[in-house]
Amino acid sequence: MSFSFAQLGNDLYSGTRSVPVVARRRRFYLGSVAVIVVALLGLGIQQLNLGLEFKGGSEFRVSGTTDTEGYESRARDAATLESGADVNVTLVGADTIRVQTSRLSDADSADVRASLAQEFGVPTEDVSATFVGPSWGATVSQKALQALVIFLVLVSLVMALYFRTWKMSLAALVALGHDLVITAGIYAWTGFEVSPATMIGFLTVLGYSLYDTVVVFDKVRENTTEAFANGRRSYAQAANLAVNQTMVRSINTTVVALLPITAVLVVGVLLLGPGTLTDLSVVLFIGLLAGAYSSIFIATPLLVSLRSKEARVVDLAKKAQAYQNRAIKRERDAARELEAGEPVGAAAVSGPRDEAGPREEGATLTGRAVHQYARSGPRNQPKRTPKSKR
Repeated sequence: MSFSFAQLGNDLYSGTRSVPVVARRRRFYLGSVAVIVVALLGLGIQQLNLGLEFKGGSEFRVSGTTDTEGYESRARDAATLESGADVNVTLVGADTIRVQTSRLSDADSADVRASLAQEFGVPTEDVSATFVGPSWGATVSQKALQALVIFLVLVSLVMALYFRTWKMSLAALVALGHDLVITAGIYAWTGFEVSPATMIGFLTVLGYSLYDTVVVFDKVRENTTEAFANGRRSYAQAANLAVNQTMVRSINTTVVALLPITAVLVVGVLLLGPGTLTDLSVVLFIGLLAGAYSSIFIATPLLVSLRSKEARVVDLAKKAQAYQNRAIKRERDAARELEAGEPVGAAAVSGPRDEAGPREEGATLTGRAVHQYARSGPRNQPKRTPKSKR
């Protein structure tokens, strides 16, 4: 029997199949907490590998070299002998070697240029030297933090007004923090360099994660409004149905977004080397995966936990349980009548069932009672007058 992703999506949307995301939310909470603890340990122990733009220093680029065999040790030896500073060496593209050191004086910088040119057999003019002060990186960080705070404040206000509850805003912000901490932790443990492009990627990840969460929350609001109106599902059941209905869409959206990012990442790593495209694609790849997870398994379950003690939600759970118990009883009675060979009651044959169970006898989808006509003979026939009275 072949697997159909489209059929799975239809089954999840209609409720034929269901993934118990909300019912098992504690497992997802524990998993996320464990990952966040590991991420925080990475930030505390390994710390972030800040790029030259944030900590300042000198950078040399050897262009046009054809001899890149053992480039890392050769460049480090040549630069260290002249400057005595810590050296970071990377290959950019196929023929450019980038050497980063701490801040050097003009004389030391000239010596390092000459040494690198001699080591790789290129003219001194092909070795560029630049200096970046730490104040530039500090300014970028400050502006990024300001943009982040303004973004979060505006998002909280808009979501609270749109969904008419601050608890949805809080759940969405927790999901955003979840994504940021995990992404930063992966950067710390792997040693990926944090550049200005990385900061831009972080802010972009927030937008993607929030977009996915809002889509799920919109479906949650629709389902829970219906549940409060008819009392056939509890708040948790309606929210879980919303997660299932949007799950395949969220996965498809994430996969489609990751395809071009993966292509850029592969080209950047294999051909271009370290640079803006590589830094941006790395943070987007990690952040989108974390955002897809949080929008499905963290945001909505957390919303249910936040609202579980509300009197209105508790009352709805009681009504839904009573309705579902009646539906189960009717199904059992109908099954016993079938086994005994007796006619099935009108409640079991009165028509199709809705998603929460069978309709009560004599009720329509709107909940209005209708007149039940006798089954013998046609309806609304004119009464015949006897010939003797004509």
